Amino acid sequence: MGSLAERLEVTVVDDTAVSRALIIDALEQIGITRVVQAKDGVQALKDIVAKPGHLVISDMNMPGMDGLTLLKKLRETPSTSRIGFILVTGSADKTLIDRGKALQMNNYVAKPFTVEAVRKAIEAVVGRLQ
Repeated sequence: MGSLAERLEVTVVDDTAVSRALIIDALEQIGITRVVQAKDGVQALKDIVAKPGHLVISDMNMPGMDGLTLLKKLRETPSTSRIGFILVTGSADKTLIDRGKALQMNNYVAKPFTVEAVRKAIEAVVGRLQ
C-alpha cells in the first residue's frame, strides 16, 4: 500500500506560480507526489468539490477568494467538510490564526517556510508520513 506520503492527495492553492512551485517542491522532498494545483480559491473550491483529496495547503492572500474564505466554503460543503486544511501565510498574527481556528483550520505554516516546517505541519494533521 505504500507510505502515507505516497497515498496522500494534496491540493496546493496559491495565486503565485513561484509560491506553488516552492510548496510542491517541499512536498516532493517529503515524498508527497499526488498533488493538484489551483491558481486561486475560486478554482480550488470547484476542483476540490468535484474531487475531494485529503489535504489542502492554501495561501492566505489571493485575489477573489482568500484562504480563510476558501476554508469556510469547504467546511460548509458536506463532501469537503472534513478535508485537512493548512494555511500558508506571510503574516501569522494571532488574529488571523484565531480566525482560522474558528473555521476549523487544521494547521498553518508561516512564510518563508522550510521543508521540515511543511512536513511537521502536515504530520500534525494526518499523522506520520513515513
